[in-house]
Amino acid sequence: MSIIGEILSYPFLVRALAGGIMISLCASLLGVSLVLKRYSMIGDGLSHLSFGALSIAVAAGWSPLKVSIPIVVAGAIFLLRLTERSKVRSDAAIAVISASALAVGITVTSLTTGMTTDVSSYMFGSILAMTKEDLIFAAFLSGAVLCLFILFYHRVFAVTFDENFTKATGVKVGWYNILFAVLTAVTIVLGMRMMGAMLISSLIIFPALTSMGILKSFLGVVVASGLISICCFVVGMIISYEWSIPAGASVVLVNLGVFLLCTCFRTAAGRK
Repeated sequence: MSIIGEILSYPFLVRALAGGIMISLCASLLGVSLVLKRYSMIGDGLSHLSFGALSIAVAAGWSPLKVSIPIVVAGAIFLLRLTERSKVRSDAAIAVISASALAVGITVTSLTTGMTTDVSSYMFGSILAMTKEDLIFAAFLSGAVLCLFILFYHRVFAVTFDENFTKATGVKVGWYNILFAVLTAVTIVLGMRMMGAMLISSLIIFPALTSMGILKSFLGVVVASGLISICCFVVGMIISYEWSIPAGASVVLVNLGVFLLCTCFRTAAGRK
């Protein structure tokens, strides 16, 4: 409790804690549907796309956030359309976008400003980079994601498991897919300030996989994923503060530890 009190005494850590909780919640809730729809690596691809966009923005002297969000949203929608209307598999499409955007970002960075503090914070994450603007964006984002799951839970469930049947019932599946793509893109851009391009996809994958290993119902998995993600983030922040290690890496390691513990417990229970 004393450590938590110390963390709350620093305004920048309070912003990071509040923003991180909201971003972790959004990533975990969206991650359940993304993992079930075999789009679990979309976070990795979009984070690299965002890195390419922010590298160009920093080099040109523009606002990284205002440039990255529309580009990543457009990339997410393009990725969705590409996999729906062509023979390109989702994993191949994500790999193409990821590698290309990362190459563009590295090239622009090396030819212009070099690895500045701004670029480094997006690449590897920096808890100091969370601003009031990020916090406001995170609040609106978490509100939108929570409304999506609370108000349209049954449609989200149907779109996640059987798009063809859902489309036959008259539900506009394409609209929901686009909404998921947009919310995921914004989550990725905001989460990069905290986790970095290399680690942001872990917020999408780990809580969803952990909750799927211990629960069977979709509602149970969604709720557990959100709770696990928030708890892992808070514990990761405490460890980061106490041991002076990067917050992003600390959060990922806590998520990994919880996932391995649940996997071992499930394996041991299955043998009895």
